[in-house]
Amino acid sequence: MPATPEERLRDLKITLPTPPKAMAKYRTALLVDSRLFVSGHGPLKEDGTYTQGKVGDDLTIAQGYTAARAVGLAVLGTVRQELGTLDRIKRLIRTLGFVNCSADFREHPQVINGFSELMAEIFGDEAGVGVRSAVGAASLPVNIAVEIECLFEVR
Repeated sequence: MPATPEERLRDLKITLPTPPKAMAKYRTALLVDSRLFVSGHGPLKEDGTYTQGKVGDDLTIAQGYTAARAVGLAVLGTVRQELGTLDRIKRLIRTLGFVNCSADFREHPQVINGFSELMAEIFGDEAGVGVRSAVGAASLPVNIAVEIECLFEVR
């Protein structure tokens, strides 16, 4: 029997961060029937700050990828807080990723792969890979490098 998401976290020795608080008037996640809508999250670092800067100017693609993975960890922290366990996730349905980048940057998908590959590691290729858009942005709140929102199906 395949490992559960919570078992995968333990096996990979991943510790989820304390979920970030909303930066304005919104919910970080909202459960509606069997759908968990997760608001845009930023690349939260262990010290509680965010990875900031423009990919292609201030940050490399690899640093953007790492920032997107950090977003994934923050999202998983929020999901666990909302549901009590990641094992209630049936599948990732949709990901919308924004990359704070220079005007000539074209590698948005490679950056957002940091998030997508983490989801596949935790939930498996079938349940952890959904539909996705990766978009460039001229700016993001507080100059964060990446912002990602997503939608999960819940058991």
